[in-house]
Amino acid sequence: MIAIIDYKAGNLTSVRLALEAVGAPAVVTSSPERMRECDRLLFPGVGAAGAAMANLRALALEPVLRERVAAGVPFLGICLGTQVLFDFSEEDGGTQCLGLLPGRAARFVPRDRSDKIPHMGWNQIRATRPHPLLRGIPDGSDFYFVHSYYPAPSDPDCAIATTEYCGTVFASMVGRGNVAATQFHPEKSGRIGLKLLENFAGWSGGAEA
Repeated sequence: MIAIIDYKAGNLTSVRLALEAVGAPAVVTSSPERMRECDRLLFPGVGAAGAAMANLRALALEPVLRERVAAGVPFLGICLGTQVLFDFSEEDGGTQCLGLLPGRAARFVPRDRSDKIPHMGWNQIRATRPHPLLRGIPDGSDFYFVHSYYPAPSDPDCAIATTEYCGTVFASMVGRGNVAATQFHPEKSGRIGLKLLENFAGWSGGAEA
């Protein structure tokens, strides 16, 4: 069972329906006890880093997230759920985040008037290393993005795939150990996004591709 973390923001229904479409049982929950019963965690993301972290702490979800990740439970973050995995986000004047991956979420800096922020729409990802979540997904596949901040890991080995936008090549998919995360929205990315979610539903948390 996959626990979709309900931190009072996020695209919970679309993620749940996408998982159902690939036959993956899932429950939307903000209960630490329920999260401990599930064998996978998914952190969806819509909103701002400051509010997300405040809600996680108010709901007492931060300790159980750390506990389950430390126990080796497979974890997938999506969009904002990716950015808050890092030490720090530049959003909301600076937000201390979960620190499960080293680095920060940085804001795009437009270089000219043609650069639109947020980055919204389809864009390619290029794998930097093999990963089980990308199994069966052709390199250069298009996924759907909506974001103004992007992952900037301080350890280059955390990058799984990159994407270019606004003159910046950024890590659009990151991970280490049993933690993986996408800046794009697989639940909004059609057949190819469903394939990634199907891969997550069968992932044991290892790095073998």
